Amino acid sequence: MPIATPEVYNEMLDRAKAGKFAYPAINVTSSQTLHAALRGFAEAESDGIVQISTGGAEFLGGQYSKDMVTGAVALAEFAYIVAAKYDVNIALHTDHCPKDKLDGYVRPLLAISAERVARGENPLFQSHMWDGSAETLNDNLAIAEELLAQARAAKIILEVEITPTGGEEDGVSHEINDSLYTTVNDAVRTAEALGLGEKGRYLLAASFGNVHGVYKPGNVVLKPELLRELQDAIGKQYGKTEPFDFVFHGGSGSSVEEIETALENGVVKMNLDTDTQYAFTRPVVDHMFRNYDGVLKVDGEVGKKNTYDPRTWGKLAEAGMAARVLEAAKQLRSAGNKLK
Repeated sequence: MPIATPEVYNEMLDRAKAGKFAYPAINVTSSQTLHAALRGFAEAESDGIVQISTGGAEFLGGQYSKDMVTGAVALAEFAYIVAAKYDVNIALHTDHCPKDKLDGYVRPLLAISAERVARGENPLFQSHMWDGSAETLNDNLAIAEELLAQARAAKIILEVEITPTGGEEDGVSHEINDSLYTTVNDAVRTAEALGLGEKGRYLLAASFGNVHGVYKPGNVVLKPELLRELQDAIGKQYGKTEPFDFVFHGGSGSSVEEIETALENGVVKMNLDTDTQYAFTRPVVDHMFRNYDGVLKVDGEVGKKNTYDPRTWGKLAEAGMAARVLEAAKQLRSAGNKLK
């Protein structure tokens, strides 16, 4: 199937909300990790989301120029071609973009999509994320309101992070402390500024103790039941049932129980990066250790070309990451739920 149209993406999200499941959102940094994500979704018979962070886009832009927009556009265009060979719907998303990178990443990408839509085409990406968690909530929401209007005009969904996620991702870091929990007042102010769909659709990355990366048990206290408090409080005020489409950040390493509670409370998208990075790299390390004398020219020998050929270990990496994506789709209940 081709990359999801705006209409298909909205339908995907509506089905997830109604069916109490969520889509794995898989960070990719190369054509190879893209194929691993697509393969995992296809094997799970799950639609899904592929996303590119600012660091991922910079890497994709090549280490000579490190241009984020070039990297993101190039992979998106590549995805439009190769995703058509996979029997699932895939939405393209850009992950965490802080304030100092908006002009070099999200704003130019929004402009590209606006030009495409003006020509009668679909936007290049189906959603973009604005990460204003390092700003005051007033400044965060002011920028979010501006971006939401632009996104809506380009048929794009905006994702906003209104309070911090702990840990570090692409240079943005927050301590693990009590500030990692969104309050009802935070949600009220968000609804007042961004509306509940009438100003444009957005996904809400509310914080319930989320942390990027994987930490030992006890270091992170997730409270996914907090999402129910936010849904009920805002729903009662505005007369809407489950008004928010939530995003689960820092999903790697979460327990089955935490994931299931989050799904019941309106999570439609869960980000996975740390776990899939490891699943991609682990088979490569195993191959290198097992074939040390083949991948290196040791003691004047010539090595073995078929062991250091990137295709040899690259296939193992793709399979490893695809398996983790399949596992995520099963955990999030999106497996077997693809749009026909």
